[in-house]
Amino acid sequence: MHYVKRKFFFRKMLDKILSKENMSRAYHRVVSNGGAAGIDGMKASELQSYLNGAWVFLKAEILEGKYEPKAVRRVEIPKPNGGVRLLGIPTVLDRLLQQAIAQELEGLWEGTFSEHSYGFRPKRNTHQAVSKAQSYVNAGGTYIVDIDLEKFFDRVNHDYLMHLLSERVEDKRVLHLIGQYLRAGVMLGGVVSRNEEGTPQGSPLSPLLSNIVLDVMDKELESRGHKFVRYADDFSIYCTSQRGAERIKGSITKFIEDVLHLRINEGKSGIRRPNQMVLLGFGFHIKSKGTWGIRLALKSIVRLKEKIQKLTQRREPRGTWDRIQSLKQVQQGWIHYFKIADCKNHLTAIDEWTRSRLRMCEWKLWKRVRTRIKRLKDLGVAPEQAYQWANTRKGYWRIAHSPILTRSLNNNWFKSQGLVSLSELYAKHKERS
Repeated sequence: MHYVKRKFFFRKMLDKILSKENMSRAYHRVVSNGGAAGIDGMKASELQSYLNGAWVFLKAEILEGKYEPKAVRRVEIPKPNGGVRLLGIPTVLDRLLQQAIAQELEGLWEGTFSEHSYGFRPKRNTHQAVSKAQSYVNAGGTYIVDIDLEKFFDRVNHDYLMHLLSERVEDKRVLHLIGQYLRAGVMLGGVVSRNEEGTPQGSPLSPLLSNIVLDVMDKELESRGHKFVRYADDFSIYCTSQRGAERIKGSITKFIEDVLHLRINEGKSGIRRPNQMVLLGFGFHIKSKGTWGIRLALKSIVRLKEKIQKLTQRREPRGTWDRIQSLKQVQQGWIHYFKIADCKNHLTAIDEWTRSRLRMCEWKLWKRVRTRIKRLKDLGVAPEQAYQWANTRKGYWRIAHSPILTRSLNNNWFKSQGLVSLSELYAKHKERS
């Protein structure tokens, strides 16, 4: 279905954005999210006291078009595969105002966004996107056009974005305020540089604005009858032949560059088979009867083990119970995200590895020979064996795998300390689903 342009005549949209009800919703969202302070150092917990004294003046300033947003604080986050992701952290006041704008704009666009778009939208999530991709693969779409947009959030064309916004937003004051946010600039090393393009990742407006730009591409793909999945700037098209996939990749690349004024990262884009594909941390594998199931991407396993390794460093002087509490937070979040994957065998292996690392940490905590003897005896080890192993010169990792520790610091002991295995959490989630 072709996209029909529509215009929404809200001449008083800014008044709705600044209404008590909308601002209250935005305030609770921003405060509950917390987050780091911007360049002014104000924390989310300090926002209420600031607004109590300044809101009347601030609201009048915004309505008169005199408000000037502050630059965002640039933060570089290392990527797991090398390089950095650039985040822009607005001041907490600007986060509040951007959240209020996003809530009103969402009402204009959400109902017309593509069914193939899953990122940063209400009642839509990663699991739905991956499951839809799985259905396309099982329907014969085994030649996948995997497109990576090069530095998308840093490359969005301001003029084109403002043109799209002006098609539905009549209130010029709102357009002016959004334009100011786009051009507010970034501060790095105490120096503010002006933004000529891009929507900084980290701002409440950025996800919605990115969906507005990429919805143009969604409608183009729909008009061509393609099967595709998009989650923010991560999208893939599912084809039935290599030749068709190559043709589609060439034509959609031209559309993205000519119409959206964006660039394709050719090094990360290409045509994949299902067993080569990585989508939002997931992959695909052949199950029984030739159907494709959802698996973990190798990078997802590596990242989990890196997190566990960081929490189980023996040189860090933490008690086992304390380590386990930190591990449980990581485990719960990880299982909640990856529970749709077939990963039982992987989790069993990771659980064994995790317990070995915890044994290593526990052995290091015992330190002295007499402490080791006492602890081993308390755990039911015979006095002769306790004395022998307490005096061993074997390394920590070897001791962690030794019969003396695997029998004494066994699964039941770890359960008594509060450890819940990933495989148990996974089984519980499977039972509920």
